[in-house]
Amino acid sequence: MIRIETLVARYPALARGDVERWIELEWVRADRDAETYLFREIDVARVELILRLRDDMDVNEDALPVVLSLLDQLFDARRRLRDVDDALAKVAPEAVRRDLAAHLTRRG
Repeated sequence: MIRIETLVARYPALARGDVERWIELEWVRADRDAETYLFREIDVARVELILRLRDDMDVNEDALPVVLSLLDQLFDARRRLRDVDDALAKVAPEAVRRDLAAHLTRRG
């Protein structure tokens, strides 16, 4: 875990106030100790994503909640599809997996 000071120092375009506002808006999660906010790697990645959206793609703060929600849904759908793929690999007979792969290839 890293402290907010380290996070802000890592990204020149990032201000502490930005991070604190994003925490209040629940765009970013952070743990808190007696002195400061602490961030896990997943939370650091979320900060990087918001920075890219804001600075590189010019997504304004009014649109960010919608974009973040859609990205969260997309990442969740991808995770669920990986779970389905893992389950099929474990329990489905080879013929079913082969037929499914052929079907998906034809649709793509």
